[in-house]
Amino acid sequence: MHKPLPWLGLLFSLFATQASAQVVVIVNPKSEVKLTAEQVASLYMGRSTSLPGGISQPVDLPEANAAREQFYSKAAGKTGAQVKATWARLAFSGKATPPKELATAADIKKFVAANVDAIGYIDKSAVDSSVKVVVPLE
Repeated sequence: MHKPLPWLGLLFSLFATQASAQVVVIVNPKSEVKLTAEQVASLYMGRSTSLPGGISQPVDLPEANAAREQFYSKAAGKTGAQVKATWARLAFSGKATPPKELATAADIKKFVAANVDAIGYIDKSAVDSSVKVVVPLE
């Protein structure tokens, strides 16, 4: 007879929490830019290098980060593998340079807070007055 493992419920609740976290696109509070999810996707997928208001410094999380997967899925409808393939093709052809990668969401928030032309994405729960949400990704 098998007994339910008490830690199994905890494990599932952690995955549910991770999956339900909301990623938001952030800019510097001094930025007056207004963006759509399509404009953000164009910037992060290499289809454009700047956006209205002059934003030109996108920052990204590392490939293994769950928030990165969620961001690209919701903003561009792409998987991590598709994003990687797109950037490999663009970088090889010299058409575009991928967004600068920062190690953590805290690093992204700090970078965006310090650079008026920066754009990034973090979990909604990490937003404070040092950054401004421009696109919530539902």
